[in-house]
Amino acid sequence: MAAPIERLLNEIRESEEPIEELKTLRTAVFATPASGLRETLSGARLEVLFGLLSTNDKEQIEVCVEILGHVLQALEPVQLAQNYKTALHNGLNHPDDSVKILTLTQIGRVIGHADGATQMLNSSEILRDVIQCISIERIAVAEKAIAALRMLSNTKVGLDALFRSDLLNKLKDVMSTSDIIRYRVYELIVKVSGVSPVSLGYCVNSGLISQMLEELTGDDILVRATAMEMVTLLAESQHGRQYLAQQGIMDKISNMIIAAESDPLSSLYLPALVKFFGNLVIVDSPQQVCEKYPVFLEVVFSMAIKLDPTLTPIAVDTLGELGKTVEGKQVLHKTGEKFVSVLKRISKFVSDEATELRVRCLDTLAHLFTLPVEQQTDDLLLLTESWFTGLSAQPMAMIRNVSTQPFPELHCRALKIFTAIGCQPWGQRLMMDTPGFVEWVMDRSVGKGKEVKDCKFALVTSILSSSSTKEIFGAQNYLKLRIYVQEGPYHVHAISTVCTEGAD
Repeated sequence: MAAPIERLLNEIRESEEPIEELKTLRTAVFATPASGLRETLSGARLEVLFGLLSTNDKEQIEVCVEILGHVLQALEPVQLAQNYKTALHNGLNHPDDSVKILTLTQIGRVIGHADGATQMLNSSEILRDVIQCISIERIAVAEKAIAALRMLSNTKVGLDALFRSDLLNKLKDVMSTSDIIRYRVYELIVKVSGVSPVSLGYCVNSGLISQMLEELTGDDILVRATAMEMVTLLAESQHGRQYLAQQGIMDKISNMIIAAESDPLSSLYLPALVKFFGNLVIVDSPQQVCEKYPVFLEVVFSMAIKLDPTLTPIAVDTLGELGKTVEGKQVLHKTGEKFVSVLKRISKFVSDEATELRVRCLDTLAHLFTLPVEQQTDDLLLLTESWFTGLSAQPMAMIRNVSTQPFPELHCRALKIFTAIGCQPWGQRLMMDTPGFVEWVMDRSVGKGKEVKDCKFALVTSILSSSSTKEIFGAQNYLKLRIYVQEGPYHVHAISTVCTEGAD
């Protein structure tokens, strides 16, 4: 392929309208191994392609970007940094966003390489242009720029370059462009902060973290909600949570939830506040979070009971996350009738509401009822049984009815609830007491598609994981269930046919 590529490059160099030759070159380049491209396309040859980006012809730019994207990927990052700084600089300032994305992708590769990063740290103009790309309207460009800078901050020298040089002033200048751009910079800062306590220290000393936290109580409600999302990301790391606690942010957010009750516009930012504590119960102790900030659970219950398209889905999801763990289940159980009322409400949503909310409710119920064999104690089994039987007058019939509807997303979610209770003795007894249920479980003709078959197989596997299965289901059903698993999820029973050749 080397000879045809060289010939095409010569033709392109001599052509005034090289689009057809470029298309042919694209085909040749994509058919050539990376090693061959490294030998054939380098130096002056690549400069020809970079030069062809200086045009208003959209098609020519598109084809050049495809070729360069493939070729540059074959080059070593250090080679890119050493030999093509001018091309990279020009690419960041190109008016076409696709060229910016190509360039930022390659800069990300360079920064991700130790020697390449050193080269890039000596190119302050390029780094300034990368920061400027955060302010580009197209989000794909900004995301590439943020990713490259985030990678740069993985080392101390990178942190020094970003936060102890004129680049910090460039970041602050870019932030002043608009609210949207300011929050893109906050996103970068939060991602850098999450890497390590040292990284967080750099970000705190820059003043940008405290600036972001001040926006939690600003006058603009939408800005406040966006600030809350950033704080939630910061709280994903342990050192981030410790910093927020030291700054009194947890208490501030708790007070914001309390104040939201009297704010008619609270639906615009309350979901973000709830998500914050919802994430805390995932990474920290659910009991400690709920005991220290009791208003959190009270508000979640209230949001779950009201049918509000903005608030109810968030509340339902939060309860599902809380109920995934044994500790979370116990926290919910301690609230007594309050949570029982919420469960009944969720059960009603499963039967009556729009598909999206029904799916989320079913997912939450599956999390609440899940109790693996190794976690099953008498108390916890009584807890999950009381929750399930309290859903409605006939909970098995209710979930079974959902599972027979012609919507795969609902069908599979209902199967997941049966899977959750299938390894619990009380759940197995309910299955045996439900006429036709066991036959339905083992009927492979019920439900079409891979996802449904996988869910049915998971249900049978769950049933068999319990030591009580043989006693409750009986030896004959137990054997059928084992055969089902041995045959696998996609087994099809062969049907014998008789062909009578020549019959009248």
